[in-house]
Order: sequence, then C-alpha cells, then structure tokens
Amino acid sequence: MAAAQFAPQVLGRVVGVFAGGPKTLQDAHGKWRSSIVRDGVQGPVRVETRGLEGDQATQPYHGSLESAVCFHSLAHYQYWNEHYGLHLAPGGVGENLTLDGADESNVCVGDIFQIGSAQLQISGPRTPCDTQARRVGRADWIELTLASLRTGMYARVLAPGSLQTGDELLLVARPNPGLTMQDLLRCYFHEFESELAGRLMLAEGLTDAWAERFERRLRAPSGMEDR
Repeated sequence: MAAAQFAPQVLGRVVGVFAGGPKTLQDAHGKWRSSIVRDGVQGPVRVETRGLEGDQATQPYHGSLESAVCFHSLAHYQYWNEHYGLHLAPGGVGENLTLDGADESNVCVGDIFQIGSAQLQISGPRTPCDTQARRVGRADWIELTLASLRTGMYARVLAPGSLQTGDELLLVARPNPGLTMQDLLRCYFHEFESELAGRLMLAEGLTDAWAERFERRLRAPSGMEDR
C-alpha cells in the first residue's frame, strides 16, 4: 500500500527511553564490558541517524545505521517475569525505547513511525545473544527468546528529531501490510515457508543482511542453512 493511501494510526507509546555507552560489569563469571546497561533518559533526547544522543555500542558489529535504535515491548517484560520468575524492568535487555502497545505481532517489516519529531523505520528483528543472556542471568535466554518470538526490533532513522517518554508511536506508512516481524521470526527460526520467505526477501525496508539470509535459505536444499 502506498504511503499516500495509508491512514496514520497510533499503535502505542513510549514508556521508557534509554541511552549509554560501554560500562565495566561484573557477575559470577567475572568482569566484562558492554553497553547493555543503559541509563534512563529524562526529558527530550535528540535522535540522529546513528541513534540516540549519548548512546554508543561497545561491540563493533553493533551501532550501524540499519540498527540505530532498538525497541522492546513492555509486554515482553511482563511475560518474562510471570513465566520465568525474573525481575526485569524496562531497559533490562539494553533497548533504547520500551514500547507499550506495539510488539512483533502488530508491527510489520518496514513500518514507518513518527515518534516526537523523529521518523524511524523498522529494519529487522533483534537477534538474541550471549550478552543478553549474561545480563538477564539465564543461560537459556536465546532459546527462550526465539521460542516465544519476543526478540525486540531495530529501526533506522529516516528523519532526525527529538523524542521522549510518553510520546505516541504514530504509524505513518506501512509498505508491507501482512508481513509482521513475528511472521519473519517464525519463518526463519521455526517454520520455513518458501512463499513467505520470498515476500520477506523483497520487503521494502528490510535490511540487506536479512534479505540475504532469506535468499540463502531459498537457495539451500529444504530451505536449510547454518543459522
């Protein structure tokens, strides 16, 4: 659907904003460096193409233009705490924005949001990693996250601006209706479907890296590859 034909709608709101740089952390396994412990931001914060002002990734493979801002859903924290006895709060898995009302089930690949005066586009899912597992204190965190399709999402910044806690997520364009982030995750990690993978591979706004993943799966025997 063309952006001009789309009626903007509020999909949720921001309930937490977090930014920060590398910190030395310590747990039972010793000391480590990571930016996963971000600080809560009070008031408006500037968002540029590289992400939130004051935010800096530790690992060189993070912090690209395609993953400038990380989203996580408030509902996910409620799920983890209720089902696994955790005590996680917004910001607990290192996201920049905690969202109420929007998650992988109702956000589509390439969705464009106006948040405050900034405009951001969903570029792909966040892939769970050992750093998150260490921060949360669950060795099986990656498996739990993928099993429940609660990974979080990345966005690129289309138009710099400012945002803050309490801002609405105004969905202003949906170039790929019906291709939710949950569909993408399920197709790649659980039930591979060639037709769906082909649509995802060509989806407007999806990162080149994810498009290439689906292309490799389509070319591989039985849609399998080393993940």
